[in-house]
This record gives sequence, C-alpha cells and structure tokens, in this order.
Amino acid sequence: MMSTGDEHRTKQVWLGAASVIGVAALGLVLWQWAIYFFHLPPILLPSPWQVLQAAIQERHPLFEGTLATGIAAVVGLATAVGIGCILAIAFSQSNLIRKAVFPYVIFLQTVPVVAIAPLLITWSGYTFRTIVLVTVIICLFPIVNSVTEGLMSAQKDLNDLFRLYGAGRAKRLAWLQMPTAIPFLVIGMKTSSGLAVIGAIVAEFFVGNGSNYNGLGTLMTGWQAYQRTDALIAAIFASTLLGLLLFGLVSLLSITVFGRWTTGYRNR
Repeated sequence: MMSTGDEHRTKQVWLGAASVIGVAALGLVLWQWAIYFFHLPPILLPSPWQVLQAAIQERHPLFEGTLATGIAAVVGLATAVGIGCILAIAFSQSNLIRKAVFPYVIFLQTVPVVAIAPLLITWSGYTFRTIVLVTVIICLFPIVNSVTEGLMSAQKDLNDLFRLYGAGRAKRLAWLQMPTAIPFLVIGMKTSSGLAVIGAIVAEFFVGNGSNYNGLGTLMTGWQAYQRTDALIAAIFASTLLGLLLFGLVSLLSITVFGRWTTGYRNR
C-alpha cells in the first residue's frame, strides 16, 4: 500500500509524462497543419508519416550512425571530464596557474568549432581521434568552470577546522574540497552531455568527407546532398534522442554513483 507521499510522486511522474506526450502531439499536429496550409512540397518539409517511413527504410544506417556518434560523444565527454577535473584541481590550488591558464580555456569555448575543425583535420587526419578532439574542446569549459567553482566553494569554517587539526593541502583537497565539488561536477557533465553530441556531429560533417566513417553528421551531409529531407529530419530526431539518452545516463550516474553527495542538491 502506497503512502500519500508515494502517491503524490507517482501522480507527478504521470503528469510529467502526459505533458511531454501532449506537447509532442501538438507539435506533430502543427507540423502537419503547416504542410497543408502553406502547400509545402516534401522536399522542403515532409510530413511526419514520411519522416517515419524514411526512418524505417534507413533504420540500419541510422542505428549504425547513432552508435558511432554516441561512442564519439561518450569518449569525448569522458576525456573532457578527466582533463577538466585535473585543470580545475590545479586552478583551485594555485591562483597563479588559474590566472595564467583559465583565459585559454575560455578561448577554446569562444572559438567557433566550424572554423578550427579543418585545422584539426590537417593535424589529426580524417580519423575518429579528430572527432573526439573536437568533442573535448566543446565540452571542456563547462566542466572546468563548474568543478573549479565547486572546489573553491568549500565553507570557510570547515576549511579553518581542517587547518586547526593539522590537515595539509592534500587532505583538505581529498576530504573537503572534492566532495563539495561533486554536485558541481554533475552540473557540468549535464551541460556538456548535449554539447558532446553537437561536437561529434559537427566534426563528422568534415571527417566524413574524407573517410569511411558513417556517423550521424556524415549521414546528414549525404542526405542533404541528395535532397533526402525526410531522412535528414529522421537523423536530426536520432541525434536529439542521443542527446537525451546521454543526459539521462549522466543523471543516472549522479544518482547511483554520486548520490551520496548530490541528494541534497536534487531535493532543492
């Protein structure tokens, strides 16, 4: 027998699911209405049914492309988390390092990836490594910024208490600053999860032109060239679902692995 609190949470879950489905249904209706009202040809905007048919017809390339892009996004995100945490720890321990290096981290965030992707291909080639490199560049700043803020946000009273008991810099980092920074790390990972998919697809626009790599970006480029608008939109939906899946995996990770440190933040 469910308690009142459990019933309330169950109702909230069902209400949330119903609202998402309702918005999706409304979007499909408006989509179909726009085609009918403006007399749009399929090459400009196919109907939802035509997009579904294209997705079924191209299901094998779509699955393989989604898998390839997903692997690149996950590897790039994981690499960005590792590098970002190392940089954030260095920034939190030295004002000099933070002031000297942090502007260059911002620089990576502000430089258009489309502009530097051809240069990265020149250096790294038409390889999976280049796609991961572009993904890391896009994902790095949110991780560094969030974790640095978390490491430096440890309460002053607790920091003074650690010093009072003779805890050195390494112990304060391991037992005070790093646990404090974990919720900030999760926030950065959630932000970067969607950026990882974007970075992988943007890199595939360029890498796919010179190799046999068939990610979603490569498929989009090919179907756009052949004016396969229905398949192109199907690939866009696949990339959206991939981003949602990656965000969900990060959220699951925050509950299962980091739940001890993030529970308070989720309940706020």
